[in-house]
Amino acid sequence: MSQDLFQLNRRRFLAVSAAMLGSLSVRGMPVLAAAPAHFTHGVASGDPLQDRVILWTRVLPGSGEPESIQLEWQVASDQRFANIVASGNSTTGPARDFTVKVDAAGLEPGQSYFYRFTAQGVSSPIGRTRTLPAAGVEQARLAVVSCSNYPQGYFNVYREIAARDCDAVVHLGDYIYEYPDGGYANPLILEKGRHVQPIHEIVSLEDYRMRYGLYRSDADLRAIHQAHPFICVWDDHEITNNTFKEGAENHNPDQGEGDFGGRRLAAIQAFHEWLPIREQSSIEEGIIYRSFDFGDLASLIMMDTRLVGRDEQLTHNMNIDVIRSELADPARSIMGAQQENWLAAQLKHSADAGIPWQIIGQQVIMGRKNIPLVANEEFAPEVRDAVANSRYALLRERGQLGLPLNFDAWDGYPANRERVLDMFRELANNVVVLAGDTHSSWAFDLHNDEGDAIAVEFGTPSVSSPGFESFMPLPEDELVEAFMRASPEMRYMRGLGRGWMELDITREKIANSYFYVSTVMEQAYSVDAVAPMESYAGEHVIRPIFSPE
Repeated sequence: MSQDLFQLNRRRFLAVSAAMLGSLSVRGMPVLAAAPAHFTHGVASGDPLQDRVILWTRVLPGSGEPESIQLEWQVASDQRFANIVASGNSTTGPARDFTVKVDAAGLEPGQSYFYRFTAQGVSSPIGRTRTLPAAGVEQARLAVVSCSNYPQGYFNVYREIAARDCDAVVHLGDYIYEYPDGGYANPLILEKGRHVQPIHEIVSLEDYRMRYGLYRSDADLRAIHQAHPFICVWDDHEITNNTFKEGAENHNPDQGEGDFGGRRLAAIQAFHEWLPIREQSSIEEGIIYRSFDFGDLASLIMMDTRLVGRDEQLTHNMNIDVIRSELADPARSIMGAQQENWLAAQLKHSADAGIPWQIIGQQVIMGRKNIPLVANEEFAPEVRDAVANSRYALLRERGQLGLPLNFDAWDGYPANRERVLDMFRELANNVVVLAGDTHSSWAFDLHNDEGDAIAVEFGTPSVSSPGFESFMPLPEDELVEAFMRASPEMRYMRGLGRGWMELDITREKIANSYFYVSTVMEQAYSVDAVAPMESYAGEHVIRPIFSPE
């Protein structure tokens, strides 16, 4: 890969003329008043298929130019664009925040391509993308990420993946966060200038657009988009914390945040404007579950366990009898009946085609994660009083009653989980579940209620959001021991460490590796890796982990 392809300007971008842009406000855009057009946020690609891929950019007209702007796009087999294999034209304007998204078709399977946009004689950066392979492919690699919080740290994870080799980046959600400036932020990072825009919590379409613009002004995020195609789903923070189909924990109409339905539509519209995802339904429907076949090797089935069909989450503050009654309700769903039927059809279609691996990309942990029962005397003397008065004291009490740790995950929807595990057993060949959300690293063997081994699960650490090291004031080794002791299906856990996963897929096995950056507090970092965890076809379990010598 040539060095000049990914040379990105790391300066803070500034606002363009308010007289020209009206309500567009800060988007992290450079001041280039004399240019006839400005490509403000680089390029991106996503949702690759065997013959096509989504291409994305954002462009502003220059001063004095009409608001509507015409573009040409090109796809070539070489970086010099001597062999252009696809091209076309598009138009954008303020109705879609000057973003551009095209479905570039007529491509060959399993090929790398270069692409660019031009507008009024100005060229965008050159991006690289890749189509999905055809039948006969013997291996594939996915990088898996989630939970990138701008004011919690630098996006070193993105920078590192941009320089690595993979077929696609799978983003499991929390691409942005909705909080106001200083909310859910690291004070040390704020001192370095990573403040959010707008400064208030985002609720309107303009708010969400501004927040995406801020994130996409980050050089490391632009670099990873420029280097690899993305396959994305949302989690809750693309809308607001602990979203469900009819509301959210962090939506407060009484505090001027308005109707949740309007906020939901605004968030979905901005998501589709700013991310390279193929739009398959109306904003009102909000359907983003879809699947991708990597030849006849693996099916990547992307689900929505957050928004489209989720019933409201339980909380540990509720009455214990109410909690138990709700957990026992067979109608309680994390995904909705329509998506359940779709998932069953996708699994059957993949298995009937002889595809050995069905990989489920979704937001939250499916494995059974119980509450660690750690007595007060096991904590260091200087923190015992704080622990006794913390949220953990309530959780420990509920754990003693047999309740799981996280009702926001599949543990809060056990009947739905059992139905899905039955689907895996009856309809699929070999299932690997991917999860994000928690900011920490996990691996599980997934068993049904009878104790049968059905599938395996890998949970990715966060890009920058803090993990379970903030859950209990224990040394990392003691925290891991407490979690492993509480949850028999758990095969790996790491609370510390921001990073990502890489899934290497062959017909014989899937090997999952965890990678960790040494810091997100500085832009200089090193990378550490954990020995791969392997699951072999037909076994439905994770083999024991052996560290390299």
